[in-house]
Amino acid sequence: MDPQETARAEDDGDEAADPEVVEVAAAPVARPRVTSTDVATPELFAEFQRRRDPAVREQLILAHMNLVRYLARKFANRGEPLEDLTQVGMIGLINAIDRFDPGRGIRFATYATPTIVGEIRRHFRDKGWAVKVPRRLQELSLAANRAVDELSQKLDRAPTVGEIATRLGIPEEEAVEALELSDLYELPSLDRDLGSDEEDSGGALADYIGREDPGIERFERRNRLSQALKSLPDRERQIIEMRFFRNLSQTEVAKRMNISQMHVSRLQHRALARLREYIRE
Repeated sequence: MDPQETARAEDDGDEAADPEVVEVAAAPVARPRVTSTDVATPELFAEFQRRRDPAVREQLILAHMNLVRYLARKFANRGEPLEDLTQVGMIGLINAIDRFDPGRGIRFATYATPTIVGEIRRHFRDKGWAVKVPRRLQELSLAANRAVDELSQKLDRAPTVGEIATRLGIPEEEAVEALELSDLYELPSLDRDLGSDEEDSGGALADYIGREDPGIERFERRNRLSQALKSLPDRERQIIEMRFFRNLSQTEVAKRMNISQMHVSRLQHRALARLREYIRE
């Protein structure tokens, strides 16, 4: 393939109005221009169909790698590395080469595009999301990302939420939700460096996440106990305060309250039972 023609095909692919548009899933995928590869490979396909020679198959794969790269870029910035998407697309290309019949009179790019795109979409579906998201919302998120790509090319700027919502025919609230869902596809690592480069490290993400403060739990327990004490009758509350806050013995408490030590013991036992029951509620 001529490198200059290939470059032009990649740069102008979105602007070319190809007569053979292939519907893939719910949305069409833009087609690349016809290049010298489409003209040069019919003989190779005919030879491969006759002989099934692995060497010819390899030539066909190399001749159409740019088609895979072109289609893989349509799914970029959706949580998956472009290199991985290209590798997945190569599986679709190989399957298309093995099944293509040059006698049908259609271009190979037209035939292969649904197979390659379908393999990439299957990769997204099978890989799953980091957080479980309903299928309807997954499809809405993918549609929103496609709309962003298409509108960005058409408007030569980033589209607004209103423009995305209009393109998809949904309320703006749903458009915002669909765009935010992209962040759930792949969760960031807590060890990820937040700096822009190695010389300007912003620290790891984990450094900015709060941790549980043990003092909060102690405060909650003390507050709960304070409320429980207020629920006790006056005499029982006084006994608990003298026994456990002033560290007085039962004998000293009995003398101050002018009751027997046995009575103090019974009241203390009853008060502690009430406190336990209150705190459990």
